Amino acid sequence: MKLISPGLRERNKNRVNIHNKKIVPYPEVLAAQKVISGKVHRTPVVRSDYLGKLTHTKLYFKLELFQKTGSFKPRGVLNKLHHLSSEDRKKGVVSISAGNHAQALAWVATQLDISSTIVMPAGSLLSKIEATRSYGGEVILTEDNLLETCLAVQKERDLILIHPFDDPKIIAGQGTIGIEILEDVPDVDVVIVGIGGGGLISGIAMALKEQKPELKVIGVEPEGASAMSQSLQHGEPVHLDRVDTIADGLAAPFAGQYTLAHVQVYVDDIVIVSDLEIVEAMKLILERCKVTAEPAAASTLAALLSSNISMTQGATVLCVLSGGNIDQKSLKSLL
Repeated sequence: MKLISPGLRERNKNRVNIHNKKIVPYPEVLAAQKVISGKVHRTPVVRSDYLGKLTHTKLYFKLELFQKTGSFKPRGVLNKLHHLSSEDRKKGVVSISAGNHAQALAWVATQLDISSTIVMPAGSLLSKIEATRSYGGEVILTEDNLLETCLAVQKERDLILIHPFDDPKIIAGQGTIGIEILEDVPDVDVVIVGIGGGGLISGIAMALKEQKPELKVIGVEPEGASAMSQSLQHGEPVHLDRVDTIADGLAAPFAGQYTLAHVQVYVDDIVIVSDLEIVEAMKLILERCKVTAEPAAASTLAALLSSNISMTQGATVLCVLSGGNIDQKSLKSLL
């Protein structure tokens, strides 16, 4: 699915950066890098010759599944909580999450002696719920609307809302991955990133394009949770009535104002993949790279295997493996 032609993106870029306050300036990513330095892992990049031959590329993986709490999320959360006032820290924070943001928020908040409350879907993976609690977060499970429940808790307890993706400080923190990618693979031609609410791809794409404008950034969404694609088609954030995918990390039912603006400007294409394609990619990553990628992370290889990405043969490609938080029961049922 083609979203924005390169020519349109380049024509819009300067105008949006100057006039659209939804675009996070690149210096904010550099500032975030200083904030999180020494507090998170500098995750490795590995090359897969086998999967590269299979996809006719020079293929690398950015292993954010080795990050603190098992996903990329602590980067943005660390940057966001760092900028809270002492008064807001005393109040405590609240957010919504299917699991990865929940764990990151609980872990970072505990490190900073801030109380955290996370509203999670009742059907969340038990391992993610337990991990969030073990990091010090209070978990509220609900079958109702997550955001409405969260806002009710925020009002009742006078807490500070930490948005899981649609926040400039969160986006800037995730953008530090883009800096690391170009430091480790400076000749990369294509970077593939999963899209849930869009915070990860917003930060990475902005950081990459500001350093290397000719590089192509491809987003990936599952068939059952394509909020960003639909938002692009409508020109405004779309809220989905229902999401249905095994990739809970990509199952955000809506895009954000900030993330939509970044995708409009910095992302070249979005590829839609099926759950079956994600499972096949998970198997290949496990068998050939010896790491366990959760479905949201494996979606990037699934997109590359789908042959729906336009690139020259032999291109240097990097897939971001965003997390590895999946329990044994789910892994056995999928694989």
